Amino acid sequence: MDLKKISDFEWEIPREKEMKVPGKIFASENLLKDIQKDITLEQIKNVAKLPGIINSSIAMPDAHQGYGFPIGGVAGFDVDKGVISPGGVGYDINCSVRLLKTNLKIKDIEKFKKQIIEKLFKSVPSGVGEKGKIKLSKEELDDVLKNGAQWAVKNGYGFESDWKHTEENGKMENANPNDVGQRAKARGIPQLGSLGAGNHFLEIQFVDEIFEDKIAKKFGLEKNQITIMIHCGSRGLGHQVASDYIKLMEQEYGFPEYDRELINAPIKSELGKKYFSAMSCAANFAFANKQMITHWVRKTMKEIFKNFNAEVVYDVCHNIAKFEKHFIDGKEKEILVMRKGATRSFGAGRKEIPEDYRNIGQPVIIPGSMGTSSYLLIGTKKAEKISFGSTAHGAGRRESRSNALKNLKGEKIKKELNEKGIEVVSGSIKNLAEEAPQVYKNVDEVIEVSDKVGLTKKIARLKPLAVMKG
Repeated sequence: MDLKKISDFEWEIPREKEMKVPGKIFASENLLKDIQKDITLEQIKNVAKLPGIINSSIAMPDAHQGYGFPIGGVAGFDVDKGVISPGGVGYDINCSVRLLKTNLKIKDIEKFKKQIIEKLFKSVPSGVGEKGKIKLSKEELDDVLKNGAQWAVKNGYGFESDWKHTEENGKMENANPNDVGQRAKARGIPQLGSLGAGNHFLEIQFVDEIFEDKIAKKFGLEKNQITIMIHCGSRGLGHQVASDYIKLMEQEYGFPEYDRELINAPIKSELGKKYFSAMSCAANFAFANKQMITHWVRKTMKEIFKNFNAEVVYDVCHNIAKFEKHFIDGKEKEILVMRKGATRSFGAGRKEIPEDYRNIGQPVIIPGSMGTSSYLLIGTKKAEKISFGSTAHGAGRRESRSNALKNLKGEKIKKELNEKGIEVVSGSIKNLAEEAPQVYKNVDEVIEVSDKVGLTKKIARLKPLAVMKG
């Protein structure tokens, strides 16, 4: 495939045949080699063929093959002429990351790492199909789908400041539970407050390095401080919403010949509106889910450290569609932005940013893989101009799960992490092989590209001390 080099970290797939816009990839030469190992570039081209797409079909430095859109894919659509596609959001709707800052330092927990992570493993449900700890009625579930993290706080699972430091205030508007099918609700009702499996995790970290002192202080972070990161999504409910609407859209509109996975509906169609509403419900379930997990974490940690305190720094979405205002051809216009495995990275001043951070920019949380660094960054005005205010969402896979299982052993990965001083607990030793650090891209390089291009600005680096996987 012809790729045009625009700069050291920017590449273009020139527009051809049915493509309505060019493709744009933010990557170093090294990361580009990983991206070219699968069909990511082909997927970028196919997204560029969708009706109403604006400017370009974009891929982030962590991009790899996904369902329909590549993971790490971003696209903006004209509201009148454009489409909405479940493949542009993903099956794990609002898979997202929450960062907690604590009043502990490394010295406080060094001797207790193993005890802490094992206790958390017992108190926070995790694993495939694992159930949460609370029983919801159907009416209560509908309330969760409408009100997200705000429902959880109202019901005693946290504080107002938690949802105020969450994207969308922890609650997507226009979420109508009637647009979520009964099967999706049946899958979700027992799972609220559970981590799930796959790449989801709960990680105890410490602030290893601070790049911007003043901004780090605004976030309440300092060197050697303990932080806790929670990565999960909408569980079986979100997966079922995606499946249901893929089926409904295929029945009504068929599918694009060039890629069956890019099934879509016009944004303004009845089905397009219903999918957006159901997706918003699933996003709210995910916000509530992380809020519940935050509550179990606080409760458990207080059993070990009587004066334990944890506050939400921020909670950021990774798989979501949003109506946002952007400058298109010099004019401000509302468009639909789909981010699939990508993080919003708005610069200072946007009303979507929590009031506490509005004058510095949107917090961006990018986790690494087990055993590697994670980062807290802020968004930029430049990102708004070149990527609809978006950046990467993680390290990004470079090898499939099946390849990982062929070549790696979970027991060995656990031993290697222990040797680095990182405690690990998991419900499945197989999952440790599938999620091994070596099957992911180099997160430091992903961050470097994001920083050099100007999509984000580095604030702090976080290193793991103990990891919990489903």
